[in-house]
Amino acid sequence: QVQLVESGGGLVQPGGSLSLSCAASGRLFSIYNMGWYRQAPGKQRELVASITSGGSTNYLDSVKGRFTISRDNAKKTVYLQMSSLKAEDTAVYYCHADRGSLAYWGQGTQVTVSS
Repeated sequence: QVQLVESGGGLVQPGGSLSLSCAASGRLFSIYNMGWYRQAPGKQRELVASITSGGSTNYLDSVKGRFTISRDNAKKTVYLQMSSLKAEDTAVYYCHADRGSLAYWGQGTQVTVSS
């Protein structure tokens, strides 16, 4: 069983930066593939960025060059560094962990980009 707790969301102006963290509890964090998803009102949840247990990363085209995902296995934490934020980045951001048939979600953290 893995529990995920996100933090770091909030209100930021367009062009600003924000860093999200996802702290995991449970064993064997390092073997899980981790990801950040987001869901805006009236839209489907989408994968923003992912990082495998081996450290390979993948990004949604619209965030490439602006967002960076990383993980610290010793701290059982995955991060999402967001910069040059746009209004369209506004959403609830969810942390996700998976390994084979196992998958877990965090409760989400709101990110609002507005002047």
